[in-house]
Amino acid sequence: MKSPVSDLAPSDGEEGSDRTPLLQRAPRAETAPVCCSARYNLAFLSFFGFFVLYSLRVNLSVALVDMVDSNTTAKDNRTSYECAEHSAPIKVLRNQTGKKYQWDAETQGWILGSFFYGYIITQIPGGYVASRSGGKLLLGFGVLGTAVFTLFTPLAADFGFGALVALRALEGLGEGVTFPAMHAMWSSWAPPLERSKLLSISYAGAQLGTVVSLPLSGVICYYMNWTYVFYFFGLVGIIWFILWICLVSDTPETHKTITPYEKEYILSSLKNQEAQVRSLLRELDATLPQLKIPSAATKTWYSQLSSQKSVPWIPMLKSLPLWAIVVAHFSYNWTFYTLLTLLPTYMKEVLRFNIQENGFLSAVPYLGCWLCMILSGQAADNLRARWNFSTLWVRRVFSLIGMIGPAIFLVAAGFIGCDYSLAVAFLTISTTLGGFCSSGFSINHLDIAPSYAGILLGITNTFATIPGMIGPIIARSLTPENTIGEWQTVFCIAAAINVFGAIFFTLFAKGEVQNWAISDHRGHRN
Repeated sequence: MKSPVSDLAPSDGEEGSDRTPLLQRAPRAETAPVCCSARYNLAFLSFFGFFVLYSLRVNLSVALVDMVDSNTTAKDNRTSYECAEHSAPIKVLRNQTGKKYQWDAETQGWILGSFFYGYIITQIPGGYVASRSGGKLLLGFGVLGTAVFTLFTPLAADFGFGALVALRALEGLGEGVTFPAMHAMWSSWAPPLERSKLLSISYAGAQLGTVVSLPLSGVICYYMNWTYVFYFFGLVGIIWFILWICLVSDTPETHKTITPYEKEYILSSLKNQEAQVRSLLRELDATLPQLKIPSAATKTWYSQLSSQKSVPWIPMLKSLPLWAIVVAHFSYNWTFYTLLTLLPTYMKEVLRFNIQENGFLSAVPYLGCWLCMILSGQAADNLRARWNFSTLWVRRVFSLIGMIGPAIFLVAAGFIGCDYSLAVAFLTISTTLGGFCSSGFSINHLDIAPSYAGILLGITNTFATIPGMIGPIIARSLTPENTIGEWQTVFCIAAAINVFGAIFFTLFAKGEVQNWAISDHRGHRN
């Protein structure tokens, strides 16, 4: 027989119950000051952590160009001559002391893709461990491991192709735990009405890391040699780890310098969700006698809220709102990883920008995305807190803008031919609009199951890593001659996948805590 408890639980389909994750009847805690606060210190320190992570991830894309013997790749030259070369090479003396390797295009593809084979493995385990023991050490040692392995990249390259592929896979293992660990930490640190702001600040570091590391790696390769790219970013990662371990705590209760007022603000904001469950139980106590069910049933059910510690894997994996995030995350990453790995190729082989221009122009779209992430986070929380828009409405609208907008401008970039200015402008707008997703599906895990946010991100990011493994390969296979027509096909496929993901998320996403997450609610470990 179906449990009356589930019948009386808040309906997942009622948008009216989703004005905010906070209890409507509960008094809302007065916001603690932002300046010098522990939660914003955490946001900015994690911002620099993800800055380092993405610098460590993408620096090889630039350094690899300088690592490979140009005579080896000459026979693989696939430059399209549809567009005229519009700029003369800049004549500057450069350092050429770095060792060269005989790696053809296929070998280079394996080297660049090997990172994701490690990255995909530790997503779900990382989320599970973080939900049990906290994310501070997991994220810190994930960054440290990646940084240390990066320092050994020149040595691995000397040992050969296999050693470098293995090293990059190990770097992926280290980075794989970082996003789930950060999500798990925010489940204990982010007041519901500040989630968009705090998480957008935190994860925007990834975009800025791309913006800085692409041109900076090119400059280091040009004036020093490629080995210093790995030494520089590796040392930066180690310095960040020391700061992280000294300044960060898993929860507000264990933080050494947080003010009592801010601690109370964070804890009371998070416990309002628990208060919502308590209110529901009081209503059940009054209702169940009419159904001839003893009120002891509710007490037993409530005891499970704090005593049960098993992860509800089956209900979790059956949850349609979770799969809405999975589809959206997969779709968004298809475009993101395709451009991240192949945009320099498109700039060089099709639009025929020289190498100095290429590094900077490839970074410009991610600068726009970084700015958009910061601003959209502020806008999303203002819409919820000041204008009383529902969480679900905000997540849907921001995901639609962040996925359909990029799709439109990506297709437009493919059909404007050799207009260099418009091509760069459209690609920049496309990537910039993607920043809206940071306040859309990207943080919806915390809305539907805050206690399991790290695990959920591990699940969605596992699927979202697949585009990084197969998307660029498919794009390469569709562009054997690097013609504009071939790239139009690549852009249209990416746009279609983006639109599908946006529609699926809009139809099936939710903005409130799901029943299966409430049944093992642990009050964010508070």
